[in-house]
Amino acid sequence: MSTTEEPHVSVAPAAGIPPVEPSKTLVDGRVREVSVPPLVPRVQRGSLADIPYRNAREAPDAVVFGRKRQDGTWEDVTASAFAAEVHSVAKGLIAEGLRPGDRIALMARTTYEWTLLDFAAWAAGLITVPVYPTSSAFQARWILQDSGAAACVVEDMAQARMVSTERRQLPGLAHLWVFEAGAVDHLRKAGARVPDQVVTVRRGLPTPETLATLIYTSGTTGRPKGCALTHANFFAEVDNATELLHPVFKTISKEPASTLLFLPLSHVFGRMVAIGCVRARVRIGHAPSIDGDDLLTDLAAFRPTFLVAIPYVLEKVYNNARATAERLGRTSSFDRAARVARRYGHTEDPSLTLRAARALYDPLVYRRIRAALGGRVRYAVCGGSPLGARLAEFFAGAGVEVYEGYGLTETTAASTVTPPQRPRTGTVGWPLPGTAVRIAADGEVWLKGGHVFAGYWDSQRGVALPYTDEGWFPTGDLGSLDEDGYLRITGRKKDILITSAGKNVTPAPLEDWLRAHPLVGQCMVLGDNRPYITALITLDHEGLVHWRRMRKKDHIALWELARDEELLAVLQRAVDEANRLVSRAESIRMFRVLTTEFTESSGHLTPSLKLKRGAVLRDFAREVESMYEGHELREG
Repeated sequence: MSTTEEPHVSVAPAAGIPPVEPSKTLVDGRVREVSVPPLVPRVQRGSLADIPYRNAREAPDAVVFGRKRQDGTWEDVTASAFAAEVHSVAKGLIAEGLRPGDRIALMARTTYEWTLLDFAAWAAGLITVPVYPTSSAFQARWILQDSGAAACVVEDMAQARMVSTERRQLPGLAHLWVFEAGAVDHLRKAGARVPDQVVTVRRGLPTPETLATLIYTSGTTGRPKGCALTHANFFAEVDNATELLHPVFKTISKEPASTLLFLPLSHVFGRMVAIGCVRARVRIGHAPSIDGDDLLTDLAAFRPTFLVAIPYVLEKVYNNARATAERLGRTSSFDRAARVARRYGHTEDPSLTLRAARALYDPLVYRRIRAALGGRVRYAVCGGSPLGARLAEFFAGAGVEVYEGYGLTETTAASTVTPPQRPRTGTVGWPLPGTAVRIAADGEVWLKGGHVFAGYWDSQRGVALPYTDEGWFPTGDLGSLDEDGYLRITGRKKDILITSAGKNVTPAPLEDWLRAHPLVGQCMVLGDNRPYITALITLDHEGLVHWRRMRKKDHIALWELARDEELLAVLQRAVDEANRLVSRAESIRMFRVLTTEFTESSGHLTPSLKLKRGAVLRDFAREVESMYEGHELREG
């Protein structure tokens, strides 16, 4: 078998630790609270800084990283080599005068150096503060100022210049280093004369309850808040997750477990996975760019066995595959294969006929889907927003088992996850072992467990202020528990729309459904204090390019396309399909197609791609008003 040939694929449920049934509490005959006991004991001493040293001691030759060379090939990094790098950089941080408890900010894309500095900072007794590399000068200054950062490491000179312009308002920022300018080598050289024992002493200072990091929420409104996460929070999260998702993180075949990490390490989801993989000795590669061609090239070269992604990535893979089939005149064949995959993924015990149909389409369609992900991916861990039953079932039928989860920065990422061998599409699974989920009287989801943060950072006192009610954290999300304890997320409390007729409408299900359409980039459903529900829709660039090419409309200007009857008819059908999810009173009666995109740089999306509803309403007030002026529709 050549190195590029795909091994035999089995789509049977993966073996692993059977999930523990959650304990349920009923109120008025309905499940209102569920909990699952932890799978692993709580860590009693030490910190995340110990992980590289333990790996080097127990398995020095284990490959824990793939580091991309300039020619696009990947170099293996062993546990002993990584620990040595962590140690030398930690000595440099100490040599530069950073003291235990000092905060050091990291502002870069997803790179090996980011993870290296993370662990080196912990080995030096420091607290790391991620900053999104796309942050504006104001956002970066706010985080550096509020956290009281003593040092900052950025990726390139443009970021360095941006931070430098704010230095007058950052009197506590003593150091600014640049990866691109040799920050790692500088720190290695600076620490050359620091005795090894100094790092050993520093590394012994933190306990599990010591603050490990301040992660600032991206904030759809107002200023970001610093979530104080301890070493114990990460241990509780990653240890239970890796034990539960046994076949994902642990090598159970001749194929060593590996993943290509392309989620931002500034976000808690990507950060948790990086830490979990190092602890589980899973080989990690870093992909700094998620642009289509760049990411596909990295996936093909690295060939991971599992992916950690947001729904956007899986939506793109599916939509690109269908667009390719359309260009080749094979749309009907692809759509039949998609229907077979969804039926297969939805059925616990597929019939012989369904198995045969799936086997027929595997070499024609499903193998191409897997090839786009590198050829060896068998699992995907998906979070950030709902994936949707259609895509989850499709990928399961195509040979990629999807574990969907739900969590927040305040809960160190996942609080619920799809239980192995017990998927239920349309839900975000059961509580992660060691977690309890409660539905409050108003439908709000509350969470409890060892992964729940210490509190929000108080910059004046330099401490985290607890933000829980007897250990319970109110998430602000709305949800429900079914009779078996599976959680469904239905929206955000603050996003609930109340029409002028008093009808409560949750926009998330409609928005999630429409965003999955290949022509839709973003969608915002609105109607608060209005007579009916409407939507603003932006167009997906890649999907639109394909649609125009197929219909020979490349010559038509974008502003004209927004009024194109054929395009509007396609979008109307998508809206009609979405409306089937809700009652007549909750359905979208009218929509407007925008010729601009909602992006982070435009100020309409947070770094984690959540809508800033206030900014959208402000900037597109004219388009919104046009959907209500002169219309006297009533709720039906």
